[in-house]
Amino acid sequence: MLFNTTEFFVFLAIVLALFYASPRAFRRVILLVASYVFYLSWNYKFVVLLLGLTVVDYVAAIAIERAPARRKKPFLLVSLAANLGMLGFFKYYNFFADNLAQLLRFPPHSWTFSIILPLGISFHTFQSISYVVDVYRGEQKAIRNPIDYALFISFFPQLVAGPIVRAREFFADLYAWKHPSQEEVLRGVLLVFLGLTKKIAFADQFAQISDSYFQNLSAHPGGFAAWSGVFAFAMQIFFDFSGYTDMAIGMALLLGFHFPVNFRRPYLAFSITDFWHRWHISLSRWLRDYLYIPLGGNRNGRLMTYRNLMLTMLLGGLWHGASWNFVIWGGYHGGLLSIERMMGRREFEKKPPIWLYPLRALITFGLVCIGWVFFRAATFADSGYVLSQLVHFQGARQMQALLPRWLVYMTFASLAIAVIEEKFAWTERLSRGPAWAYAAFTILLLLTIELIGVTEKALPFVYFQF
Repeated sequence: MLFNTTEFFVFLAIVLALFYASPRAFRRVILLVASYVFYLSWNYKFVVLLLGLTVVDYVAAIAIERAPARRKKPFLLVSLAANLGMLGFFKYYNFFADNLAQLLRFPPHSWTFSIILPLGISFHTFQSISYVVDVYRGEQKAIRNPIDYALFISFFPQLVAGPIVRAREFFADLYAWKHPSQEEVLRGVLLVFLGLTKKIAFADQFAQISDSYFQNLSAHPGGFAAWSGVFAFAMQIFFDFSGYTDMAIGMALLLGFHFPVNFRRPYLAFSITDFWHRWHISLSRWLRDYLYIPLGGNRNGRLMTYRNLMLTMLLGGLWHGASWNFVIWGGYHGGLLSIERMMGRREFEKKPPIWLYPLRALITFGLVCIGWVFFRAATFADSGYVLSQLVHFQGARQMQALLPRWLVYMTFASLAIAVIEEKFAWTERLSRGPAWAYAAFTILLLLTIELIGVTEKALPFVYFQF
């Protein structure tokens, strides 16, 4: 079930009705059953994998908590081996097998299998790892109730593509659950509609342009076509992923759970450092806490700091997909972050003067777009071709053909809304403001979906493939 389908909204309505109509003692079971039904609707065969990893980590965490200090590590290693082993096999086996075959001069695909990537495996394994590591560090109590832990791993609003929720955040809500206030309900509904609008009316429109460009590069030569194709993907992935996150946070609010913010207007960032403080925030903090800091962070001098940044971003890139393009994308961002560190960390974390901000934001956006080339292109050769076309201009007609004028206007309107939101946080105030303002904005969202939304076919969310 995709979030942008009628089927899913019927499912959500049934879950909400059952959840609030049931005695409080049964609500966790209802959410767990609903989450597994959601997972089963995609591919019932992989439910054994989800259940198996849940059991391993549930038992490992309790064993770690009970064991004396010197005997805790083996249980941690079992959990890490199970999660990373499953993730490695399903997501990376064919990638490494292909590269090894090429290295040894065997025919391509000599040792590959036909492997289907289990739904949300990149996200729920990271969530499991953070829980078990936190128990090992003494920062989280092991959960004794298996239903509670299974719900933490499988909770359907964020199972597929996050945000990556920490155990202490989830269980704080679960064990001190309160009925959402009127303001939270209104905000939850608004976020669901806002996310749906981002997906259907914006992301899917830009997807048509970026797909037409990247799937047939030779048909769109020249710099204007290249920049418009790359720009279209930059808009697609932002509206798509932030739209999913808005819907996940909104649905969680309706059920009485509070998920962390995952996007904070990333294309208004004034540096790459600032960009990663705004983009996929739950992944950024996971990489920081469970990879960058354990590697040594910035504690052992500049060279080790740069090394740790590069390793973290390279592995972060590989996490996104089994392709050298993703590794290059991660390395590209790691290199930019290292360069900014060399030039002075505070300079790139401190907001620049108002007169300099637009230029800094434009440069940062351009650098991010160049990185998106590697993220979207199918092969390294395609990436090289697109990059070469970015500096090869032949005329303005090609850009006009790829980017309809009305979509350009919509982009500028979105930019204006983002700037206002950055200054006043007005969408957060709508849920506690006048009823007419809330109703007017909600109606505007619904009209936008109706008038310009791509509703003929429900397109999957970009991050479903990760």
